[in-house]
Amino acid sequence: MTRLGTQQRPAIARVQTAERAQQILALCNQHRIQCIVGVEPDQREDITDVERALNPSTPIPGLATVTPEATGEAPQATADAGG
Repeated sequence: MTRLGTQQRPAIARVQTAERAQQILALCNQHRIQCIVGVEPDQREDITDVERALNPSTPIPGLATVTPEATGEAPQATADAGG
């Protein structure tokens, strides 16, 4: 999946004022995040995509994943549905 905040998948934000929209746009520009900001005074602010683009929850490259084999534990057995 394409990373959030790119041209192919821009972050979407909804704010209540034009001033707040400018703040979000400036923040996104500062961090090179592509975004679309809509001003909707009657809706609740939602900047979740921008927050996710700023703080991605992707694994750190080069960080090893611990597997049962690496810890010496036996892999979990699965039930056989055939009998």
